[in-house]
Amino acid sequence: MPNTYSKMYCQAVFAVKYRKAIIRDNFKSDLYGVIGNLINETGAKTLIVNGHFDHVHCLFQFYPKQAVSEIMKSTKAKSSKWFNESNLLKDRFEWQAGFGSFTYSEREISTIFEYVKNQEKHHEKMTFREEYLKMLKAHNIDFLPEYLFKELE
Repeated sequence: MPNTYSKMYCQAVFAVKYRKAIIRDNFKSDLYGVIGNLINETGAKTLIVNGHFDHVHCLFQFYPKQAVSEIMKSTKAKSSKWFNESNLLKDRFEWQAGFGSFTYSEREISTIFEYVKNQEKHHEKMTFREEYLKMLKAHNIDFLPEYLFKELE
């Protein structure tokens, strides 16, 4: 076959370090815009970025030559730098290590897009921890509960 054809979608989910609820209404749209642009800079194509006070969901299309881990590494590092240079908080900002990565088919994208779009409403009924565990289980991902969340003690 002379050409490679693909269309792959990923929803990546990552949290603020110690799951601090610090993503505020007055800057969240700027933060989500920066994250979307940073994903695009990697060569992937952002469909939507949204989240809640302590975490972010990114839905994007990527290509076989790209590693989701590299897209997220770059996006998280550069968005942390932007956040800290913007002086949005008096304390240093960091994302928690790691992320969740979930892939979807073309026919699932409109549903997942709406899910990401409606994070505020969704979290009126479910915590981030409950949501994340549900996603891991829905995708049959093996995990050790003690390594899921590093909480501030």
